[in-house]
Parts: sequence; structure tokens; C-alpha cells
Amino acid sequence: MILTDQGEIEAPARAMVIVAHPDDIDFGMAGTVAALTAVGCHVAYCLATSGDAGGDDLEHTSEELAALRQAEQTAAAARVGVSELHWLGHPDGMVVADLGLRRDIARVIRIVRPDVVICQTTIPDWDRIYISHPDHLATATAALAAVYPDSRNPRTFPELLDEGHQPHTVEELWLIGTEPNRYIDITDTFDAKVAALREHRSQTEHMENLDGRLREWSTETARSGGFADGRLAEAFRVVPAA
Repeated sequence: MILTDQGEIEAPARAMVIVAHPDDIDFGMAGTVAALTAVGCHVAYCLATSGDAGGDDLEHTSEELAALRQAEQTAAAARVGVSELHWLGHPDGMVVADLGLRRDIARVIRIVRPDVVICQTTIPDWDRIYISHPDHLATATAALAAVYPDSRNPRTFPELLDEGHQPHTVEELWLIGTEPNRYIDITDTFDAKVAALREHRSQTEHMENLDGRLREWSTETARSGGFADGRLAEAFRVVPAA
């Protein structure tokens, strides 16, 4: 069971997180991932890019940066109980919600066979431009299409059948960044979230008071969800998908 603003709910048996970049998960939903894995849910990650454009230091090649950021994300995933990561290799900063990305995500859905898919929103946030990175929006758009109809329809991308990947129907979508209708208590897993983010040294070492900023955001979210003072939360829009 996991604690939400609506009381305790049964955790899914299997979940899959789909995002654009390394560290997107850990800023957005790593507390929830840790809460899920703590009660036995198997969680897998699917990342559209390897973060090869995520740095201003041109002394490193894009390939070197991609290898570094994959290693950071792998270490961060371990902090919250995740060991299965799928890298799609699309170019960082140039992700397009085309049929190729839809097929690649649908393939991973058919491999992982999750009950729940957790992803970013397709809707820009005009108050917080970082949330509205075009890669985030494109990856989310492709993820939604991969959930419905691509991963469940045997006639979509028949080459996936040739590869041995049978259709799979996802039960629910949990989206971050848009009109939440479920708040998940991460008070007990907040430290794991912070530890995961600290593994992304190339992205977070320069940030002052990272713990404090995360705690402030999580406190505001918990307050919006009606939790008692001192609780911490992450927020999602839950959409039935079956």
C-alpha cells in the first residue's frame, strides 16, 4: 500500500516511467518511485535521450557526456530501488514525437508490461519554462500514443510482433505537471529522492541548497493535497487507460 491524499491505495505490481532526460525522473517523481519499490512494485525506466546536450562544457564530446549521464542515472535509479533502464538514444534537445519514437516506446512497454505508466505532461507550463522543455513535451506526446493505441494494437508497428513483442494494455497513466488529482506522500522516501538527485553530479553539484529547495517544493505540493503540516508529496494526474 502507498499513502495518498485519498488514503492508502494498493500499489501496482509493475510500473514504467517514461521521460526525456536523465534527472527528469529524480526531480519529478523519484519519491513516488521509492515509495512504490518499497512495497514491492517493479519499476522500470525508459529514457528517450541520454542527456548528451545537457552541459555547457565543450571539453567533453557528446558521446562522453551521454556515457557520464547514463552512469549518473543508473546510480540514481539504484538509490530508489530501480535496476531496469531502457535507453532509446534519441538526440538530446531534438526529440520529435514521430512514429519512430512511438514505436521505440511501444516496444519497451511490450517488454516491461507495466500496469501503470508514469510520464511528463504534454501541456506547456507558462509559469515554469523548464518544465516545458520541448523534449519533455515531445516525449510525453509519444508516450501517450504508445500507451494508446500503439502498445495494445497488434496492427500497429507489426515489426514489433516479428521481434516477439506481444501487445500489452496499460491500465493507468500518471502524469506530472498538469492538474493533479492524486497526491502521493513521499515523507518517508524524501531522503532517497535527494540521494538520487545528488547522483546527477554534472547537473546538481552547482545548485545551492538543493535539499531545501526540494523540501520546499514537496511541502507546497503536500499542502495542496491537503496533507498535515510536515508531510511531503508529489502530485499526478491519474488517467484511466484500459
